[in-house]
Amino acid sequence: MTRLRIVHRTAYRYNQRVTLSYNEARMTPLTEPQQVVLESQVRVLPSQAAVSSYKDYWGTRVTAFDMQIPHEYLEVTSTTTVEVHRVERVPTEGSVVPWEKLRSSEIEDQFSDWLPQSRLSGPGSEVLGHVPGIVEGLDPNAAAHAVFDWLRGEMRYMPGSTGVTTDAEQAWNQRQGVCQDLAHLAIGSLRSIGIPARYISGYLHPRSTADVGEVVAGQSHAWLEWWDGEWRSWDPTNHKPAGDFHVTVARGRDYRDVPPLKGILSGGGGSHLDVSVELTRLA
Repeated sequence: MTRLRIVHRTAYRYNQRVTLSYNEARMTPLTEPQQVVLESQVRVLPSQAAVSSYKDYWGTRVTAFDMQIPHEYLEVTSTTTVEVHRVERVPTEGSVVPWEKLRSSEIEDQFSDWLPQSRLSGPGSEVLGHVPGIVEGLDPNAAAHAVFDWLRGEMRYMPGSTGVTTDAEQAWNQRQGVCQDLAHLAIGSLRSIGIPARYISGYLHPRSTADVGEVVAGQSHAWLEWWDGEWRSWDPTNHKPAGDFHVTVARGRDYRDVPPLKGILSGGGGSHLDVSVELTRLA
């Protein structure tokens, strides 16, 4: 079990005054069987913002707020204390469904959100041509790991090489990307052979050896979950299942369903963005 405090701050400084804005923040981790939020707060500045919260279609906690006064900056800070206790779902006899069941109409209906390619997950014809040969003769669980192993050999993690609008095919063509690109490629590859897969956004404490109480700089992180009879996790960037230092914030079809902060505004004339994530191990 790991207890973490996470402080995620996003600040926009506008070049010109903004007259009004409408925004959504997805910065609050989920409470679920393998992680529990003990304390959470989202603070919005200027403080005149009208703030509400709800759960979206995917089950993510959304902080919605609008600013209907002129303002020159916007700052959103999420502070959370969360306990994580993940148990790797190792396949047992009979837990992995056969391909015939996976491709049945019942399963296709049940996982209809997680089987079609989304705008960012389509990996392109070259990947689609390779994947069937990579998984030939394997059950769905072994097939997923074969795909992960293959992509690990083909892709390079390269910060700054892509943007939030980069899709899986674009990342594949340049053979490099960041965590969200590696997740999109793996998700698209699994979906192409009928394995349900979903995008996970959250945080990863970057240093498991950090002392209790030590503040460590981090960033948002992305990985995936796939279903082969049970939901299982995989972090393509670090080539391992999600563990006690992974904190889940949101699930969706791809990044477009889970951005930490998005909105529309009137005015501004451009802006300067400053983002920081601080993680502290408490236990």
